[in-house]
Amino acid sequence: MSNSGLKALLARLDDLAAQAPADGTLPLLIGDKVCGQVSARASQVLLDGGFVRAHQNQLLIEDTRDLDTQMAQMALALRSAGCIPKWRGELLDVWCDNNAIAAIERGAVRPLGLLTRAVHLNAWSRTGKLWVARRALDKATDPGMWDTLVGGLVGRGESDDLALERESAEEAGLSEAQIQGREPIQSIYRMRRRVPEGFQYEEVLTSDCVLADDVKPKNQDGEVMEIACLPTADIEAMLLAGEFTVEASIVIAQSLLARQSS
Repeated sequence: MSNSGLKALLARLDDLAAQAPADGTLPLLIGDKVCGQVSARASQVLLDGGFVRAHQNQLLIEDTRDLDTQMAQMALALRSAGCIPKWRGELLDVWCDNNAIAAIERGAVRPLGLLTRAVHLNAWSRTGKLWVARRALDKATDPGMWDTLVGGLVGRGESDDLALERESAEEAGLSEAQIQGREPIQSIYRMRRRVPEGFQYEEVLTSDCVLADDVKPKNQDGEVMEIACLPTADIEAMLLAGEFTVEASIVIAQSLLARQSS
């Protein structure tokens, strides 16, 4: 695909990844800062439970003491009301103005429209092919679609580098030594997308590496049904056909564009 073709693809992807929240969504203020976008259903749960109060078409958490406890109670209320499709038992940071101010159950972030951080690895072969993974059919989001070889959320208090190393081991069986030559992680995009459980607001972080010829990625956590090493022509055709997730499409297209420019 030409340079202009990749740029046109990224422009089309931006239409899918830069959406406004659904009607009925209310901003969530913690103190005086907007930190989330709460779905209509989740808003009612929070109001009924007394976790927030309505303020000028917004939801306000006034008392910012012991936010961890408040967030845990909110997540449990959302779970009881059926707003959380899958309880993960994992904590993510609650971000506000680029500061982590609390932690919350991973399954609650989309109903509340909280910012998440996701790390991705573009793993290239020495011959210029790209390793990619197909998501398992039981994944809550985008089941069966193709994805970057490694992609996952940064956990509570976790550095971006540690998250990428952990995800590389879990999703592709790659050791820290096997990806030690990777490029520094960089932020390339902020996803804003409507999803069934609410709103995906996600910082997309990426790194590229070249794997040695004797390295064969193998999934370890059961979240991937297939791993393949494909020539760029096949990757580009799959991108145009919409076979990759939106965020993976952005990550891969950006990598292809950078490789053409180098």
